[in-house]
Amino acid sequence: MVVGVLALQGSFNEHIAVLKRLGVKGVEVRKPEQLLNVSSLIIPGGESTTMAKLAELHNLFPALREFVQMGKPVWGTCAGLIFLANKATGQKTGGQKLIGGLDCTVHRNFFGSQIQSFETELPIPQVVAEDGGPPSFRAVFIRAPAILDVGPDVEVLSDIPLSAIETLNSNPAIQKEEESTESGKKVIVAVKQGNLLATAFHPELTADTRWHSYFLKMVPEIEGGTSDIVSTSTSNQSFGTRSIIDFPIYQ
Repeated sequence: MVVGVLALQGSFNEHIAVLKRLGVKGVEVRKPEQLLNVSSLIIPGGESTTMAKLAELHNLFPALREFVQMGKPVWGTCAGLIFLANKATGQKTGGQKLIGGLDCTVHRNFFGSQIQSFETELPIPQVVAEDGGPPSFRAVFIRAPAILDVGPDVEVLSDIPLSAIETLNSNPAIQKEEESTESGKKVIVAVKQGNLLATAFHPELTADTRWHSYFLKMVPEIEGGTSDIVSTSTSNQSFGTRSIIDFPIYQ
Protein backbone atom coordinates (compact mmCIF):
# COMPACT_ATOMS: atom_id res chain seq x y z
CA MET A 1 0.00 0.00 0.00
CA VAL A 2 1.17 3.49 -0.88
CA VAL A 3 -0.36 6.64 0.63
CA GLY A 4 -0.23 9.80 -1.45
CA VAL A 5 0.29 13.19 0.20
CA LEU A 6 -0.68 16.25 -1.83
CA ALA A 7 2.60 18.16 -1.97
CA LEU A 8 1.74 21.55 -3.42
CA GLN A 9 2.45 23.53 -0.25
CA GLY A 10 2.17 23.13 3.52
CA SER A 11 2.99 20.29 5.90
CA PHE A 12 3.28 17.39 3.46
CA ASN A 13 6.78 16.43 4.67
CA GLU A 14 5.50 16.07 8.22
CA HIS A 15 2.74 13.69 7.12
CA ILE A 16 5.19 11.56 5.15
CA ALA A 17 7.48 11.40 8.19
CA VAL A 18 4.65 10.11 10.39
CA LEU A 19 3.71 7.49 7.80
CA LYS A 20 7.33 6.33 7.71
CA ARG A 21 7.31 5.93 11.50
CA LEU A 22 4.27 3.69 11.11
CA GLY A 23 5.99 1.55 8.49
CA VAL A 24 3.89 2.88 5.59
CA LYS A 25 5.22 4.38 2.37
CA GLY A 26 4.08 7.94 1.69
CA VAL A 27 4.74 9.63 -1.65
CA GLU A 28 4.41 13.22 -2.79
CA VAL A 29 1.60 13.95 -5.26
CA ARG A 30 1.83 16.98 -7.54
CA LYS A 31 0.41 15.73 -10.85
CA PRO A 32 -2.93 14.10 -11.74
CA GLU A 33 -1.31 10.92 -13.07
CA GLN A 34 0.43 10.32 -9.73
CA LEU A 35 -2.95 9.63 -8.14
CA LEU A 36 -3.13 6.43 -10.19
CA ASN A 37 -0.34 4.93 -8.10
CA VAL A 38 -1.72 5.53 -4.59
CA SER A 39 -4.46 3.78 -2.63
CA SER A 40 -5.36 6.75 -0.43
CA LEU A 41 -4.57 10.44 -0.11
CA ILE A 42 -3.77 12.98 2.60
CA ILE A 43 -4.39 16.67 1.85
CA PRO A 44 -2.23 18.54 4.37
CA GLY A 45 -2.51 21.84 6.14
CA GLY A 46 -1.12 24.87 4.36
CA GLU A 47 -2.37 28.14 2.92
CA SER A 48 -5.63 27.01 1.37
CA THR A 49 -5.91 29.75 -1.27
CA THR A 50 -2.35 29.16 -2.46
CA MET A 51 -2.91 25.41 -2.55
CA ALA A 52 -6.07 25.88 -4.60
CA LYS A 53 -4.28 28.11 -7.13
CA LEU A 54 -1.47 25.58 -7.51
CA ALA A 55 -3.95 22.70 -7.85
CA GLU A 56 -5.73 24.61 -10.59
CA LEU A 57 -2.43 25.42 -12.31
CA HIS A 58 -1.54 21.71 -12.43
CA ASN A 59 -5.10 20.73 -13.47
CA LEU A 60 -5.49 18.60 -10.36
CA PHE A 61 -9.10 19.34 -9.44
CA PRO A 62 -10.77 16.91 -11.90
CA ALA A 63 -8.47 14.07 -10.81
CA LEU A 64 -8.90 14.87 -7.11
CA ARG A 65 -12.68 14.92 -7.43
CA GLU A 66 -12.64 11.63 -9.30
CA PHE A 67 -10.40 10.12 -6.59
CA VAL A 68 -12.95 11.10 -3.93
CA GLN A 69 -15.90 9.89 -5.99
CA MET A 70 -14.23 6.50 -6.53
CA GLY A 71 -14.48 5.93 -2.78
CA LYS A 72 -10.77 5.94 -2.06
CA PRO A 73 -9.86 7.14 1.46
CA VAL A 74 -8.97 10.83 1.66
CA TRP A 75 -8.00 12.74 4.80
CA GLY A 76 -7.88 16.53 4.89
CA THR A 77 -6.13 18.35 7.75
CA CYS A 78 -6.76 22.07 8.33
CA ALA A 79 -6.60 23.51 4.79
CA GLY A 80 -7.30 19.99 3.54
CA LEU A 81 -10.58 20.07 5.45
CA ILE A 82 -11.55 23.22 3.55
CA PHE A 83 -10.71 21.49 0.25
CA LEU A 84 -13.02 18.56 1.04
CA ALA A 85 -16.00 20.60 2.25
CA ASN A 86 -19.01 21.11 0.00
CA LYS A 87 -19.27 24.71 1.21
CA ALA A 88 -16.81 27.19 2.72
CA THR A 89 -17.35 30.61 4.25
CA GLY A 90 -14.91 33.31 5.34
CA GLN A 91 -12.89 32.95 2.15
CA LYS A 92 -10.76 35.63 0.57
CA THR A 93 -12.28 37.85 -2.13
CA GLY A 94 -13.10 35.71 -5.14
CA GLY A 95 -13.19 32.52 -3.12
CA GLN A 96 -11.39 29.35 -4.11
CA LYS A 97 -12.13 26.05 -5.80
CA LEU A 98 -13.11 23.11 -3.59
CA ILE A 99 -12.88 19.38 -4.19
CA GLY A 100 -16.09 18.75 -2.24
CA GLY A 101 -17.64 15.47 -1.20
CA LEU A 102 -17.86 16.17 2.53
CA ASP A 103 -21.39 17.27 3.45
CA CYS A 104 -20.53 20.20 5.71
CA THR A 105 -20.04 23.94 5.88
CA VAL A 106 -16.60 25.06 7.03
CA HIS A 107 -15.50 28.52 8.13
CA ARG A 108 -11.97 29.40 7.00
CA ASN A 109 -9.69 30.81 9.76
CA PHE A 110 -12.55 30.47 12.24
CA PHE A 111 -10.25 30.57 15.27
CA GLY A 112 -8.40 33.69 14.19
CA SER A 113 -4.97 34.71 12.99
CA GLN A 114 -1.54 33.10 13.37
CA ILE A 115 -0.96 34.67 16.79
CA GLN A 116 -4.24 33.16 18.01
CA SER A 117 -3.06 29.62 17.28
CA PHE A 118 -3.42 27.33 20.27
CA GLU A 119 -3.28 23.80 21.64
CA THR A 120 -6.02 22.02 23.57
CA GLU A 121 -7.04 18.56 24.75
CA LEU A 122 -9.79 16.98 22.63
CA PRO A 123 -11.77 13.90 23.65
CA ILE A 124 -11.51 11.32 20.85
CA PRO A 125 -13.60 8.28 21.89
CA GLN A 126 -13.88 6.75 18.40
CA VAL A 127 -10.14 6.95 17.84
CA VAL A 128 -9.40 5.54 21.28
CA ALA A 129 -11.76 2.63 20.57
CA GLU A 130 -9.67 1.81 17.47
CA ASP A 131 -6.16 2.55 18.68
CA GLY A 132 -6.19 2.85 22.48
CA GLY A 133 -3.99 5.34 24.26
CA PRO A 134 -5.06 8.33 26.39
CA PRO A 135 -8.74 9.39 26.21
CA SER A 136 -7.82 12.77 24.73
CA PHE A 137 -5.59 14.15 21.99
CA ARG A 138 -3.42 17.24 22.31
CA ALA A 139 -4.57 19.10 19.19
CA VAL A 140 -2.64 21.90 17.51
CA PHE A 141 -4.79 24.60 15.85
CA ILE A 142 -2.95 27.01 13.51
CA ARG A 143 -5.14 29.65 11.85
CA ALA A 144 -7.63 26.83 11.95
CA PRO A 145 -11.02 26.42 10.29
CA ALA A 146 -14.07 25.02 12.05
CA ILE A 147 -17.07 23.05 10.84
CA LEU A 148 -20.30 24.98 11.42
CA ASP A 149 -22.81 22.32 10.34
CA VAL A 150 -22.86 18.80 8.92
CA GLY A 151 -25.25 16.62 6.93
CA PRO A 152 -27.02 13.53 8.28
CA ASP A 153 -24.40 11.10 6.97
CA VAL A 154 -21.46 12.83 8.63
CA GLU A 155 -20.10 11.33 11.87
CA VAL A 156 -18.73 13.89 14.33
CA LEU A 157 -15.49 12.60 15.86
CA SER A 158 -14.61 15.61 18.00
CA ASP A 159 -15.84 19.09 18.85
CA ILE A 160 -14.69 21.94 21.04
CA PRO A 161 -16.73 24.24 23.34
CA LEU A 162 -16.27 27.88 22.47
CA SER A 163 -16.01 28.57 26.21
CA ALA A 164 -12.79 26.51 26.26
CA ILE A 165 -11.02 29.05 24.06
CA GLU A 166 -11.88 32.26 25.89
CA THR A 167 -8.62 33.91 24.84
CA LEU A 168 -9.87 33.84 21.23
CA ASN A 169 -13.28 35.37 21.91
CA SER A 170 -12.18 38.63 20.29
CA ASN A 171 -12.36 36.90 16.92
CA PRO A 172 -15.53 38.11 15.11
CA ALA A 173 -16.36 34.64 13.79
CA ILE A 174 -16.42 33.19 17.30
CA GLN A 175 -18.41 36.12 18.67
CA LYS A 176 -21.00 35.69 15.93
CA GLU A 177 -21.39 31.98 16.70
CA GLU A 178 -21.79 32.67 20.43
CA GLU A 179 -24.38 35.39 19.86
CA SER A 180 -26.44 33.36 17.39
CA THR A 181 -26.61 30.13 19.39
CA GLU A 182 -27.35 28.84 22.84
CA SER A 183 -24.95 28.86 25.76
CA GLY A 184 -22.44 26.04 25.67
CA LYS A 185 -22.15 26.11 21.88
CA LYS A 186 -19.58 23.75 20.40
CA VAL A 187 -17.95 23.80 17.00
CA ILE A 188 -16.97 20.62 15.20
CA VAL A 189 -13.28 20.00 14.50
CA ALA A 190 -13.13 16.38 13.28
CA VAL A 191 -15.54 14.36 11.13
CA LYS A 192 -15.82 11.24 9.02
CA GLN A 193 -18.16 10.54 6.11
CA GLY A 194 -17.70 7.28 4.25
CA ASN A 195 -14.24 7.37 2.69
CA LEU A 196 -13.54 10.93 3.88
CA LEU A 197 -11.83 11.98 7.11
CA ALA A 198 -11.26 15.62 8.06
CA THR A 199 -9.63 17.41 11.00
CA ALA A 200 -9.36 21.15 11.62
CA PHE A 201 -6.11 20.65 13.52
CA HIS A 202 -2.63 19.28 12.69
CA PRO A 203 -1.99 15.72 13.97
CA GLU A 204 1.19 15.58 11.88
CA LEU A 205 2.80 18.18 14.16
CA THR A 206 2.56 16.00 17.27
CA ALA A 207 4.16 12.78 18.49
CA ASP A 208 0.76 11.11 18.78
CA THR A 209 0.22 9.02 15.64
CA ARG A 210 -3.26 7.72 16.43
CA TRP A 211 -5.06 9.86 13.83
CA HIS A 212 -2.75 8.54 11.12
CA SER A 213 -3.34 4.99 12.34
CA TYR A 214 -7.09 5.63 12.33
CA PHE A 215 -6.92 6.85 8.73
CA LEU A 216 -4.80 3.90 7.59
CA LYS A 217 -7.44 1.53 8.89
CA MET A 218 -9.88 3.12 6.44
CA VAL A 219 -7.79 1.67 3.61
CA PRO A 220 -9.06 -1.84 2.69
CA GLU A 221 -5.58 -3.07 1.74
CA ILE A 222 -4.36 -2.90 5.35
CA GLU A 223 -7.26 -4.52 7.14
CA GLY A 224 -5.08 -7.62 7.55
CA GLY A 225 -1.44 -7.86 8.64
CA THR A 226 -0.29 -4.30 8.05
CA SER A 227 -2.91 -2.85 10.38
CA ASP A 228 -1.40 -4.93 13.19
CA ILE A 229 1.96 -3.28 12.51
CA VAL A 230 0.35 0.15 12.74
CA SER A 231 -1.26 -0.68 16.08
CA THR A 232 2.03 -1.95 17.47
CA SER A 233 3.83 1.17 16.31
CA THR A 234 1.41 3.46 18.15
CA SER A 235 1.02 1.46 21.34
CA ASN A 236 4.53 2.11 22.69
CA GLN A 237 5.01 5.72 21.67
CA SER A 238 5.05 8.83 23.84
CA PHE A 239 2.35 11.43 23.29
CA GLY A 240 3.27 15.09 23.09
CA THR A 241 3.66 18.19 20.91
CA ARG A 242 6.10 20.90 20.02
CA SER A 243 5.58 24.52 20.98
CA ILE A 244 3.39 26.56 18.63
CA ILE A 245 6.28 28.99 18.12
CA ASP A 246 8.07 26.20 16.23
CA PHE A 247 5.33 25.95 13.60
CA PRO A 248 5.41 27.56 10.16
CA ILE A 249 2.50 29.66 8.96
CA TYR A 250 -0.33 27.42 7.76
CA GLN A 251 -3.87 27.63 6.37
